[in-house]
Amino acid sequence: MEKGNVKALLPIGVFLACYLGLGLLFEYGLGIAMGFSTVPVVVVFLLALLVACLQNRALPFDDKLAIMGRGIGDKTIVTMILIFMVAGVFVGTVGRDSAESVAYLMLSVIPAQFSVLVLFVVSCFVSLSMGTSVGTITLITPIAVAVSAASGFDLPLCVASVMGGAMFGDNLSFISDTTIAACQGQGCQMKDKFRENFKIALPAAFVSLAIILALSLGSDISGTVQHDYDLVQLVPYLIVLVGGIVGVNVFVVLLLGIASGSLIMVATGATAPVDLLANMGSGAAGMFETTMVAVLVSAICALIREHGGFTALLNGIKSLFKSRKGGQLGMGLLVGAMDISTANNTVAIVMANPIAADMAKTYGITPRKTASILDTFSCVFQGIIPYGAQMLVAISAASELGYAVSAFQIIPLLFYPFLLLLSSLAFIFLVPEKKEKERA
Repeated sequence: MEKGNVKALLPIGVFLACYLGLGLLFEYGLGIAMGFSTVPVVVVFLLALLVACLQNRALPFDDKLAIMGRGIGDKTIVTMILIFMVAGVFVGTVGRDSAESVAYLMLSVIPAQFSVLVLFVVSCFVSLSMGTSVGTITLITPIAVAVSAASGFDLPLCVASVMGGAMFGDNLSFISDTTIAACQGQGCQMKDKFRENFKIALPAAFVSLAIILALSLGSDISGTVQHDYDLVQLVPYLIVLVGGIVGVNVFVVLLLGIASGSLIMVATGATAPVDLLANMGSGAAGMFETTMVAVLVSAICALIREHGGFTALLNGIKSLFKSRKGGQLGMGLLVGAMDISTANNTVAIVMANPIAADMAKTYGITPRKTASILDTFSCVFQGIIPYGAQMLVAISAASELGYAVSAFQIIPLLFYPFLLLLSSLAFIFLVPEKKEKERA
């Protein structure tokens, strides 16, 4: 067995310590709202990169620059960055407010007794279409507050249903940062990862629906939520969603979405042509931090790999997890630990990608299965941590409307993330090994 160098992992430790430490200090020590979002993740990664450059003194700095260049210039990293940019342009083109229309349409035609069910289903669809759990929660939480006030359902249940649905789409969407990062990092097609993921996510979603339905049927509820809606602006989202599922190239799908979105937004008068171009630019600029994280992590990981850090980590994992199924659990725990530390599932996946790729080769796990595990487990943990952006945005949105709700009121009602974890473990340990190999 090749001997690794545990000290080479120091840059990851420095990043986690600084990011988690500052986040906890800002959020709970100083009481700063959205404290974790205040921490400049790019700056912390630059610090970690500096630490990586200071290690391995025997290697000249020019050689280290060459190693970083090869890491950043890898085909998967370049493709990932380009997809991030095009996805940003798409979101900037079509906007996000139109997604509210689905919620108001369903709430207008479905009895109030099933309004929490509607919130979950709508959040699933909106996040699947938009590719952002935080954006979905920002849009739908005010509707959840209105549903709670009008119907009498407990606010924590309404908000938790929105969060659960948002994580469903975040995990599966073709334009989600997590999907892009996982698929490009493991070199698999998005449609293959979607199919691998869907069979895990669907049972969790159905059981969540059954629990919400049982709670709804046991309630004496009345009232309605009425609002105007316009569904034509959802067409670009549907094009991207359907195109991705049938396997059309991701760039082609996004370009079709941008073209159709541009025509619809201008033709309906929702956006002026000049503003449309500005919105495209803003959408691309909104991907700056995610893109820079991908670049910096690629450079850091290239140096860590060169210095023997990944070999040491892989040896440690192999000593704990002997079997192929154990290796899959190890991947899930790895990205989960990264997510708990960073409170950002995209960053967690980008950091875990190169290590998981080595693990996949060692344990004989297919790229699509690896991508599915990384995305699923990161979404599980991101959906339930009390200091994640999703939770903080939901609490903040309710607070702005004059309603107080805490993370610890919401967490016990987050049925979907907990069930997604159980479903993931079931598919790892209960699916026969032979069938798994045949599907690979």
